[in-house]
Amino acid sequence: MFFKRHAQFFLLLALLPPLIASGQDEDEDELAHFFGDEEFISIATGIVQPLSKAPAVASVITAKEIMQIAATDIDEILGTVPGLHVSNNVGYSPIYSFRGIHTATNPQVLMLINGIPLTNLFHGDRNLAWGGMPVEAISRIEIIRGPGSAIYGADAFAGVINIITKTSSEISGTSVGLRYGTSNSKNYWLQTAGSVDGLGYMAIIEGRKTDGNSEKITSDAQSLLDRLSGTSASLAPGSINREGEAIDARLELTFNKLTFRAGSQIRNAGGLGAGIAQALDPKGQVASKRYNADLNYNNNQFTKNIGIKATASYLQTSQEVDDDLRIFPQGSTGSPFNPYPFPEGVIGNPEVYERHYRTNLSATFRGLTRHELMAGIGYYYGDIYKVKEEKNFGTNPTTGLAIPPGSPLVNVSGTPSAFLNEDERENSHVFIQDVWHLADDWELTTGLRFDHYSNFGDTTNPRVALVWSARHNLTVKALYGESFRAPSFGEAGEQANPLFLGNPDLKPETLKSYELAFNYKPTYDLTLDLNLFQYYWKDIIQFTPNIDSSGTRTAQNVGEQKGHGIELEARWKVNNYFSILSNYSWQKSEDELNQADAANAPEQQLYIRANTALPSGWNISLQANRVMDRNRVFDDSRANINDYTTVDFNIRKSFLTDQLELALITKNLFNSDAREPSPNGQPAPAISNDLPLARRRIFGEIRYSL
Repeated sequence: MFFKRHAQFFLLLALLPPLIASGQDEDEDELAHFFGDEEFISIATGIVQPLSKAPAVASVITAKEIMQIAATDIDEILGTVPGLHVSNNVGYSPIYSFRGIHTATNPQVLMLINGIPLTNLFHGDRNLAWGGMPVEAISRIEIIRGPGSAIYGADAFAGVINIITKTSSEISGTSVGLRYGTSNSKNYWLQTAGSVDGLGYMAIIEGRKTDGNSEKITSDAQSLLDRLSGTSASLAPGSINREGEAIDARLELTFNKLTFRAGSQIRNAGGLGAGIAQALDPKGQVASKRYNADLNYNNNQFTKNIGIKATASYLQTSQEVDDDLRIFPQGSTGSPFNPYPFPEGVIGNPEVYERHYRTNLSATFRGLTRHELMAGIGYYYGDIYKVKEEKNFGTNPTTGLAIPPGSPLVNVSGTPSAFLNEDERENSHVFIQDVWHLADDWELTTGLRFDHYSNFGDTTNPRVALVWSARHNLTVKALYGESFRAPSFGEAGEQANPLFLGNPDLKPETLKSYELAFNYKPTYDLTLDLNLFQYYWKDIIQFTPNIDSSGTRTAQNVGEQKGHGIELEARWKVNNYFSILSNYSWQKSEDELNQADAANAPEQQLYIRANTALPSGWNISLQANRVMDRNRVFDDSRANINDYTTVDFNIRKSFLTDQLELALITKNLFNSDAREPSPNGQPAPAISNDLPLARRRIFGEIRYSL
């Protein structure tokens, strides 16, 4: 049935091989094949090592593969990783679900850029006004599936994503590019690199603007409120709002052992997706400004047996409002208990401004036979230094009376009527790690990290990994790790909110994970990976209904989830011109609190990509992503979310000895109606037919190297 429903994809896949010129790789030395061409990774231990030998279940995606995927945003890259599903919340910010661990704000995933966290204090995620991330500056992405708190501390919980940007040695001269396509989407970039008297430099700027997708939803939260209050204010059926503008700039300077990086990510006029309260808002817009800088000293030969690495970093980030956010549209009463409509709609404009400072020092000692010891200390200070809010509902802090419908916006910043207070958090940590070469074929990695937090106490997280090189082409790994997630400031301190309230007495979420992994290379050009995992997720923070029947929910440590599963991946270089990558993942997770299947994340995923690179400069890539078996939450009476398959196709051609490249990119080639789950609600879901993803999109692209 699956093959019948998706015959178009398999037909196109079958047509690719005839395009491939015949011929096989020349015989090469066996060790060079097995190790010389292998990707290396540093995210697993802080030490660069071959991917197959790293003490973690990890993936590496290179700039070359990003071109094959024809990604226009980082989410399109991450969606190709086994065990990782990229979905959306109602605002269409990404949710990265590792192995069935899925929440709306997604604080269980740690995202890094060059090893520096992007975590925000407000929700513990990457920012509700995230606005996507372009890919031209990316050299590689390293992903750990599973806990990483023994190395990275808080939020390295279900997985870690480290985005490594390009260096001056990876960029040859100056190049420019332009992409234009569906929804009036425009992308452009300019990058340059070089060196002067030993100083290497790299600079890149990327811009993006789009009118957003035009997919529609048939009913929303206001539709339900209209039926209860007798109004007709809903804008549904109507289109989701995914417009936006973005500018990303990055600079890197290197001199001897020093590296300085700086960057900015500016997001303006960002659409609200399906609305901040699941009520359509075509006019509201959010913005964000993120500025970062870091200075690194890295000397692997500080002395004969000691290597030193020191880092200091700064991140400033904001979540701002460009145009009034309407929780409910014009003419809404905002509540079935309020008889008076709001002529301008129910408006709330929350803004959060944060600063983050980090310093880390680590040393590696190789003076003991068969041991490689690493130890480090670090300090973090973060603060929400400004909270602003204007709204036309709730309590007026000046009068102490309710703000009546039709009133102008009231500035409640710095008062108990604001949604959040300004606050700060300090964290200091110490860690130790030992890589013990037990024998020529055995390696044991143990690690322990202790963290002290100023606002909730201490936590200690260990890891153990045994790696056995059973044969020259077979590696076996047995892994155990623990992780934690600190409560976000929103979970601990949300206030003056008719729906959600924080709880200052929350404990961190915790996770224990067990993994068994196999890496096997039966031939020079075929690599097979098999991963088995089991985890226990406890003290899950959830907003639970208050007993006073007010409809308000308060954050509590009440959830528990257990999961297990399998991941399979195959990489086959058929010959010099044709390669195939495919992976399959299956997971089964249980919501222990409600004795039900865990919701929203797919239980099965299948991905396949075929790539043809011909000597004449043609490059053809075809990929398909099948998402299956997503469950509703335990009290949601709707049928399970429909499965979907998306197919992408792109073709490239190089000219003028590779100076000029033209490309045609098609996303969702067969125009599939793909949807991600919308939240449940009482007495019924606000958006009953789920959140539609983009239909077919077509882009033209041009690149030119000066």
